[in-house]
Amino acid sequence: MNISPTMSGTFTVPHPNLERTKIIVLGDQSTGKTSLITRFMYDTFDEKYQATIGIDFLSKTMYLDDPVRLQLGTEFQERFRSLIPSYIRDSSVVITVYDITNRASFMSIGKWIDEVRSERPSNVMIVLVGNKADHSDKREVTVEEAIKLAGSLDIIFMETSAKTGHNVNTLFQKIAFSPMDMEKDGANVDRANSAYLV
Repeated sequence: MNISPTMSGTFTVPHPNLERTKIIVLGDQSTGKTSLITRFMYDTFDEKYQATIGIDFLSKTMYLDDPVRLQLGTEFQERFRSLIPSYIRDSSVVITVYDITNRASFMSIGKWIDEVRSERPSNVMIVLVGNKADHSDKREVTVEEAIKLAGSLDIIFMETSAKTGHNVNTLFQKIAFSPMDMEKDGANVDRANSAYLV
């Protein structure tokens, strides 16, 4: 599988029949949302934390059987939360991120998913991501807990590390495949296609 280095800060379509998938990344502050996107887009990691201000969309083309353009948006600071519902309604995939070393961020996942489902009750793929897997020695959320939550919500779960790159490309490859399957099946998320990757 070849991942194109083509990237842009604004959305462009290099091919008239290009599949497009718009993704928004939600979760509590400091869970590594921007770092996940940066790792996927540029294969880099910045140790210095900077809160995202407003929203920033980036695009990257992945070549599967056919090229798929993923358009990724990072989540807002608290004062921009009123804008989130409109971005949820316009996205086909929502990644909800928690920090495996911060239990409070895991406990907040329910409110994020409730917000997603209130704005898009169907035809949206939701992925639960436990980030910072490289700090497993400081873990406050077990894999079993996350799998149980994902199963109860009928969503995909995986653990990632934006720092090391663990499972980051796998996460976005799974996303790139699944919306096409959803469109064919006319379903929210096919449980047969769900995955628990740690």
